Amino acid sequence: VFWWGDANPEIVLLAHLDTVWPKGSFQPLFEVNGDVIRGPGTFDMKVGFLQALFALKGIEGSVALVATTDEETGSHASRGLIKELSENAKAVLVLEASLDGKVKTGRKGTSMYQVKVHGRAAHAGLEPENGINSTVEISHLVLQLAVLENAEHGTTVVPTMLSAGATTNSVPDLAVLDIDARSYSTDELLRIDAAIRALKPQNSAARIEIVGGLNRPPLEPTATKALYERAEKVAATIGIPALGHASVGGASDGNFAAAAGAQVLDGLGAIGGGAHALTEWASVSAMHQRTDFLHAFIKDLLND
Repeated sequence: VFWWGDANPEIVLLAHLDTVWPKGSFQPLFEVNGDVIRGPGTFDMKVGFLQALFALKGIEGSVALVATTDEETGSHASRGLIKELSENAKAVLVLEASLDGKVKTGRKGTSMYQVKVHGRAAHAGLEPENGINSTVEISHLVLQLAVLENAEHGTTVVPTMLSAGATTNSVPDLAVLDIDARSYSTDELLRIDAAIRALKPQNSAARIEIVGGLNRPPLEPTATKALYERAEKVAATIGIPALGHASVGGASDGNFAAAAGAQVLDGLGAIGGGAHALTEWASVSAMHQRTDFLHAFIKDLLND
């Protein structure tokens, strides 16, 4: 964890230093072409971290920049620290990036599951009737997941990774399915959790094993409204265009901060695009304006 500033800050700037890119997988490693900067993690979220460092120049008061190193893998080691900091903070400002400059006033919560179906192996040609086909069984489960979605609450239940069997001439005795579930509503995530845990096989002789559950709670507008309104006033005062706001499907460490009771404003980092893709980029010119705004916003919050 990178930590710069007060030990018990009233204002927390929250960032992460890790990226999704394995070492050596992004080429060229770094380049600047006009207003475009490219490289692994430029948009998500090294530019945001850099902006925070410069925004703190000349700031005095109870503020700290905290950057973790496991956000992209679920923040399992750092979430306790994030929650502890957020419980006592007046505001948590998250340096995640933005496609169009809008700050994030809502983020979906996420749940992750792995479902294993245990069947029984048999020779696919000689005696398939003696097997219990885990591929067939898990296919029935995939179809059941689709009916759990709820567009009104932005609830999605997406089967992602799927594997089954070990040889082409055997009835597979094991199938493994990963599920990504998201919603803007905690109640919806709890509904999905109950439904997934209640899944049953078509063949009663097959056995289902389910692991996982709620990962990040939603970032709901009640946790962001006050800071967003204040941020727009600061933007107007320093003469930059209105920030605008949006709710998005991707989660961040700001979700944990809000769950701990803090007021949160997310999406204060880079402007650009291509997160987790070879097209990842960030705007150089936007870095200056975003840094100036963050500096002014921190000073405004410290003046209370």
